[in-house]
Amino acid sequence: MSEYHQLAEVHDDYGVIRVVQAGDYRFLEFGEDVEQSCSYVPDPAWLEYDYTRAMLLGALLPERAERALFLGLGGGSLTTTCLKFLPLQAVEAVELRPAVPQLAREFLGLADDPRLTIIIGDARTRLSDCAPADLIYLDLYTDTGPAPAHIAWGFLEACRAQLRPGGWLVINQWSGTDGKPLGAPLLRGLFRHCYWECPVTEGNVILYVPADGEQELDTERLRQRAAALAPRLGYGLSRHIDALRPAS
Repeated sequence: MSEYHQLAEVHDDYGVIRVVQAGDYRFLEFGEDVEQSCSYVPDPAWLEYDYTRAMLLGALLPERAERALFLGLGGGSLTTTCLKFLPLQAVEAVELRPAVPQLAREFLGLADDPRLTIIIGDARTRLSDCAPADLIYLDLYTDTGPAPAHIAWGFLEACRAQLRPGGWLVINQWSGTDGKPLGAPLLRGLFRHCYWECPVTEGNVILYVPADGEQELDTERLRQRAAALAPRLGYGLSRHIDALRPAS
């Protein structure tokens, strides 16, 4: 096992942010060694973790994926991957802490892509400043877990309303001991049972919420798209498709 060594440390109004490295991997950490992101140094577009690959699967759900919005940038691994492999024309990312995108660019491989605009601020108040998107990722985590926005009815409703027709909201949600996502009763009520779930090995549950309750998740179409992308990614997504289930 490679030893960890620290590359950077920044203190801000919310606490401490660190970048550490072990072998070919670099990690963004908040607080007392709470890992937020992982970057593979030889290829920053490589997604190491199961939950990030399940989130990437959500990018194959919209018929078109021209505009994407990331609520929570972190180390930018998923953003980097989407920019590399999807036909995106414009990407926005909202990040609370100014040092995070700076560190992501300096140490974690986030490129200065002209399609990418980073907005500094609270996603709850800056969401309305963002353009409607085909794909919205909600991944707001602190050193103590998911931000309250992950189970805030009004904010989740606003996120779905920010989708373009045919779009999808992808949420990285904590799960309870019963395997259901955090706030399951709220989610079922808000989205009227119209969403799908993918439990992942890290213990989270990835949610896929359509812009419209009439939208269906076409599993066979998803398999075709995932199979076409797999040779470029270097890994497959079929295991995550097999794990899909209706709202719990």
